[in-house]
Amino acid sequence: MELRNIAIIAHVDHGKTTLVDEMLKQSGNYRANETTVERAMDSNDLERERGITILAKATSVLWNGTRINIVDTPGHADFGGEVERILSMVDGVVLLVDAAEGPMPQTKFVTQKALALGLRPIVVLNKVDKPDAEPDRALDECFDLFANLDASEEQLDFPHMYASGRAGWADLELDGPRKDLSALFDLIIRHVPAPAQIAQRDQPFRMLATTLGGDSYLGRILTGRVESGTLKAGTTIKALSRDGTLIENFRVTKILAFRGLTQQAIDLAEAGDIVSVAGMSKATVADTLCAFEVVEAIPAQPIDPPTITVTFGINDSPLAGRDGVKVQSRVIRARLLREAESNVAIKVSDTPGGDAFEVAGRGELQMGVLIENMRREGFELSISRPQVLFQYRDGVQLEPIEEVTIDVDDEYAGSVIEKLTLRKGELAEMRPGGVGKTRIIAHVPSRGLIGYHGEFLTDTRGTGVLNRVFHEWAPFKGAIQGRRAGVLISMESGVSVPYALFNLEDRGKMFIGAQVQVYQGMIIGEHSRGNDLEVNPLKGKKLTNVRASGTDEAVRLTTPVRFSLEEAIAYIDNDELVEVTPKAIRLRKRHLDPHERKRQSRKTQE
Repeated sequence: MELRNIAIIAHVDHGKTTLVDEMLKQSGNYRANETTVERAMDSNDLERERGITILAKATSVLWNGTRINIVDTPGHADFGGEVERILSMVDGVVLLVDAAEGPMPQTKFVTQKALALGLRPIVVLNKVDKPDAEPDRALDECFDLFANLDASEEQLDFPHMYASGRAGWADLELDGPRKDLSALFDLIIRHVPAPAQIAQRDQPFRMLATTLGGDSYLGRILTGRVESGTLKAGTTIKALSRDGTLIENFRVTKILAFRGLTQQAIDLAEAGDIVSVAGMSKATVADTLCAFEVVEAIPAQPIDPPTITVTFGINDSPLAGRDGVKVQSRVIRARLLREAESNVAIKVSDTPGGDAFEVAGRGELQMGVLIENMRREGFELSISRPQVLFQYRDGVQLEPIEEVTIDVDDEYAGSVIEKLTLRKGELAEMRPGGVGKTRIIAHVPSRGLIGYHGEFLTDTRGTGVLNRVFHEWAPFKGAIQGRRAGVLISMESGVSVPYALFNLEDRGKMFIGAQVQVYQGMIIGEHSRGNDLEVNPLKGKKLTNVRASGTDEAVRLTTPVRFSLEEAIAYIDNDELVEVTPKAIRLRKRHLDPHERKRQSRKTQE
């Protein structure tokens, strides 16, 4: 059977997962009467809730006797570690570009990786049926992007199509019949070469592991493309690390191949196919699985280094252990090490005390997803403010700079540029981005972007769109002013009282409502001034035997500010923590005792 391996790459929200849904339907993977779900590839709960792809998924379709293995990749830069590995096991890419937005930062990131590997892309201009679509402009911008990324002559001569993933059609001409995706399937089979590995089927077995999964029955499962040879279930093989060191010998208990949305057990894996192998106990991502006569490991794709670090600690607040069941540091450590094993973009290290762990990654969203998954599993954690990682070259301190692309209404462009300048950002480009819209491209230190997204949405009345992607390492840009406002700190432990909160509303915005459990050192609001203020949210009304009309009316409280997990982590200062439990997200001071806080602040000033 003919074989093709392709990846679908695009900026976030340009329609990758929706297009794959249609490809599955039209290639006959569903029965006529089968109930289907939207975005079938986004299988985990967080992906469905947020409407984003976090983990790369593989599937396969049969079209006119050819099996096409399709990998749906994440669009967010924070999950770029997935994309880089996936591209090394395919022979072509379908680059999806929104016909209205054109190429965006993540389009540039993934395309650069694909071109560097020598892959020849097919450009699909998606959502051409949108009222503001400009497919010709988007196509020109794609060509300019390829030229700027030093694409070869062969790569610049790319085929393109017009499509609407949601409506389920793709055509070579803009005014084509708009019936189905058959033109896209045919173009993939014509343009993408068959795997070169097919010619190596008589060689010893070799496979590079690109993703790690787990199964309660099969244990560890490694997925990758078979580079040479064939593999039968039940064969004993070995695993080599990147430098060629033997990790383990193991018997292959099962070989799974992608068939539609499910994985089916097969007896024989052949060179060129993408399969999953079970049976190992130690081998992990970037290791080589091979026959005993092979001595050299397959070179693994280098991964961009992490740019931020967050400290995960045990929850030591007075309310610890009430919601979660996994509260010990050893359990937290084991879970983080398991995450680092399957996600190569994350690095975990111990801190001197042993109660906390430094977790380095790509961005706040990636950290937020990890923490959210852990709290749903029953963990209780205390999380620090994200810190940017620096590099030192020739005695010069370098920091990560991100390219930020912002689309805003014209009236808000001035305030956005002012805020970016305060964060040491440098304006790279500013141009009209459609009717009444401005597109701003700036290079901003990662430090300056921590906590900015919430402020950005406030400044643009929720209408702005901000995208960011790692740009380069550059010399340190100097100090950046942090949060300007102080916080309101509870001086008592107990349950908050409406009367007390009503009287505190003059002091600033509240983060809690009435009848909420609070403790000494917990942050309950934002002070209207720059200093921290200790307040008493438990102070009830003093009752007297004199009754006056109107004094006993119920107080009306302003709705408190509710933080999402990412907003809370970005909001806190260096001397504060976010307490995360399965049922609550609380902000607190690192040192709950007021005298200890004063001692620590004196030490830092010295």
